[in-house]
Amino acid sequence: MMSIISVVLGGSLGAVTRYLLGIYINQHVKKTSMPVAMLLVNLIGAFGLGLFIGSFYGITNAGENADAFYLFLAVGFFGAFTTFSTFSIEAMGLWKEKQYKLFSIYLLLSILGSILCFISGAYLGAFFIN
Repeated sequence: MMSIISVVLGGSLGAVTRYLLGIYINQHVKKTSMPVAMLLVNLIGAFGLGLFIGSFYGITNAGENADAFYLFLAVGFFGAFTTFSTFSIEAMGLWKEKQYKLFSIYLLLSILGSILCFISGAYLGAFFIN
């Protein structure tokens, strides 16, 4: 039961944080066709998740733990903070608008950028604990 509560609390906090950060970014970044807010949220989330995993669990143990702290932050918070579904909707919007170049850039930045941000965060986190 504690594991479910950890995920619910973390997920609630992550979803609200994503929503508020998205509003903030949209208000402070010049309006373009590129869905900048979701891109930045996902990159920040991937880096944050990597930093957390690297700092507390080490790079080689990523995903092997299911303690309450891991469930709260990794599964709950970062799982709700980052979102593949909204990324998919926004990518499809670019495709429908026939903005194929932006669509390709958005996919590349989102997917490779998130992986690179996660790896960077994980190595940085592991560096700090060693």
